[in-house]
Amino acid sequence: MQNMNPPNSIKRSVLPKGAINYLTTPVRQFLAIESVSGIFLIICTVIALILANSPLEGSVHEFWNTTVQLNIAEWTVKFTLHHIVNDGLMTLFFFVIGLEIKRELVIGELSTLQKAALPVIAALGGMLAPAGIYLALQWNQPGERGWGVPMATDIAFVVGVLALFGKRVPVGLKVFLLSLAIADDVGAILVIAIAYSGSPDWFAFGFAAAGLLLCFLFNRLGVRTIFIYFAIGVGIWFAMFNSGIHPTIAGVLLGLLTPASAWVGQARLKDALSTTLGRVSGSKANSHDFQHLESAVREATSPLDRLQSALHSWVGYVIMPLFALANAGVHIQIGDMRSPVGIAIVCGLVLGKPIGIFGLSFLAVKLRIAKLPTGVNWKLLAAAGCLGGIGFTMSLFIAELAFIDAKMLDAGKFGIIIGSVLSAVIGCVFLALGLKTGKQVRE
Repeated sequence: MQNMNPPNSIKRSVLPKGAINYLTTPVRQFLAIESVSGIFLIICTVIALILANSPLEGSVHEFWNTTVQLNIAEWTVKFTLHHIVNDGLMTLFFFVIGLEIKRELVIGELSTLQKAALPVIAALGGMLAPAGIYLALQWNQPGERGWGVPMATDIAFVVGVLALFGKRVPVGLKVFLLSLAIADDVGAILVIAIAYSGSPDWFAFGFAAAGLLLCFLFNRLGVRTIFIYFAIGVGIWFAMFNSGIHPTIAGVLLGLLTPASAWVGQARLKDALSTTLGRVSGSKANSHDFQHLESAVREATSPLDRLQSALHSWVGYVIMPLFALANAGVHIQIGDMRSPVGIAIVCGLVLGKPIGIFGLSFLAVKLRIAKLPTGVNWKLLAAAGCLGGIGFTMSLFIAELAFIDAKMLDAGKFGIIIGSVLSAVIGCVFLALGLKTGKQVRE
């Protein structure tokens, strides 16, 4: 009897690349982008360090401090290129973080208490321990304000490290680290909003709140025009900027307000498809039918999924590397290696992160509040704790807000880089050891 199933090569060729991407799970897409983004971040960080320690240092500094002026009638706004990256483009970075937080809260690993228990507890330990170690070393010192710097975890770098080990890394460990990083981002955002924003101008803040309320009402009314939300979002950003609260918080809030459910359900989509196919077979279809079908297919995907799909690659491949170029350039001096601020950050990342993540996770599992992910042993959890010390992007961002003194900022950045590199190396050692023992779950 002839085999009616086509060979795998034919099956794969039937599905175009776009269809394959559509069928890929959101988590897998997220991890794939973050993995490549991590490589780009490393390259841009190395370039920034080389330029900052070359004869071109002055030119690079002058370039990022170039002023861009926007004139609208009698209204004038001035920003440096550095501020455009840190305050403007990074708002999109935080918007995507807001989208991912919303996804995890609605349908992901943070959607139930049972799922969220371990990553949330681990993230809490991974924030408190580094901050505690930093404060212990910098209490009543000039660098005390930088306690939030070692609290962050950079998921792009972490996923990049995991990619080095390929499919040997259990899916459970990847999902745990992703969920931990999302919970960690929530903590970092709260720290930025509370500790590193100025006293708010309540009048400007009121405008921002009104804009957010307007977005919420439009969502409820089913308004679908992206341009309207973009215009309101720009207004919210400027209101936040003038309120004294860091404007990137606007990106997070707008991400959290984005609907996570589709406007067109499966039943309505099937009706639209069957109606249009019926009209096509009867030669009665016209352009209006196809436009209606196109709209139904588009609206069958949630706004959250559409926006994340459209923006995540731009954030991962363009905005984050640009941020590294603008902020990772540190003029390395021997004195920076002995700086109390740099040492405190290194200790917070290298020691505080694994102590906090592993310690609270161990307690949570032993107290039966949570359980280890499938295929993850204690050595792998220790590796996750060490990899959590790769702070980089968010740590650099917080450092820019925390340190006013230029020398202290450079020392802080140098500490972030050293601490992140050491955390990556130690994490790789523990990961290699953990992968040699215990049953592993492959993708």
